[in-house]
Amino acid sequence: MDWCRYRFRSVWPLAAPPDAVFAVLERAEDYPQWWPQVREVVPVDELTGTARFRSLLPYDLVVTAEARRRDPVARVLEVALRGDLEGWARWTLVAADGPGTRALYEQEVEVTSPLMRRLAVPGRPVFRANHALMMRAGRRGLAARLRLV
Repeated sequence: MDWCRYRFRSVWPLAAPPDAVFAVLERAEDYPQWWPQVREVVPVDELTGTARFRSLLPYDLVVTAEARRRDPVARVLEVALRGDLEGWARWTLVAADGPGTRALYEQEVEVTSPLMRRLAVPGRPVFRANHALMMRAGRRGLAARLRLV
């Protein structure tokens, strides 16, 4: 097992229609307004931006995200990540069985940050818990944001 590789999967049930959710998620530069752990997003050009994250741990992760797929018909957003994390992240949105949206977030990354690599084995459960807290706060923030749209 490579202790520096992570695969995350989160499903967020949301009360808004898929197109409304897509419209909010495609504006990554606005994430810090509704997702507390996304501290900063700085656009570099139309396809690329830098993002800084910090959850419960007192440690920032900085990545450059480059759009790989933006498909409003299929409602898929995918980015390649490089920096403290190398890999990809993807949102896939589908209409829920009832009203609303099922938002699937998937991420496969390798940690490249020297400190996180040194702490890979003992820190892994803490890093996973930290990510889970970030995702929980993101779902709550997005749900609140969608009520305002």
